[in-house]
Amino acid sequence: MMTDSAVTLSMAERFRAASTLEEFVSASVEHGALWHAIITRSRKSLLPDDVLARARAIAEPRNVLVLLEDWCGDAVNTVPIMDAFALAVPAITLRVVSRDHNDDLMQAHRSPRAGRAIPVAIVYDGHFNELGWWGSRPRVLQAWVDSPEAQAMEKKLRYAGARRWYVQDRGVSTLSELMAVLERHTA
Repeated sequence: MMTDSAVTLSMAERFRAASTLEEFVSASVEHGALWHAIITRSRKSLLPDDVLARARAIAEPRNVLVLLEDWCGDAVNTVPIMDAFALAVPAITLRVVSRDHNDDLMQAHRSPRAGRAIPVAIVYDGHFNELGWWGSRPRVLQAWVDSPEAQAMEKKLRYAGARRWYVQDRGVSTLSELMAVLERHTA
């Protein structure tokens, strides 16, 4: 049986071995150009001042481990803005890992409505105690996707609607929801 300190050490090592978003995207064969374009747009975006101020007020380090896959439209539209945010806030370090190669983490962070939906952003304090997690898309967008109107659409049109929503939102909803987890304290 593993002790709590062994679990913590294991998570710390796992986090340190994880990729930066740029490393992950550099290994992408099929969707790399899309990822690079959205990363570039996200880094040029104006991050919400109020959210940045709240994040910079967090005194303790936060480690964010994101489960994702290259093909995931929600990941490509949310993780680059999370990464830009982490780069702007010294106390936040973001790393990414493949969902399919980290099934234990995925199983522990399954969405009640969508199972293995990604991305999942797991937030740890500086000692790798889990503070909570966010995923897989902002609540407002999820409500629209679940609505009778969206469900009546062809899948292709529903995805196009979701992409339009992400462009209009500019990551504000994602960062606001992620902040609620980042501000939590270890119990």
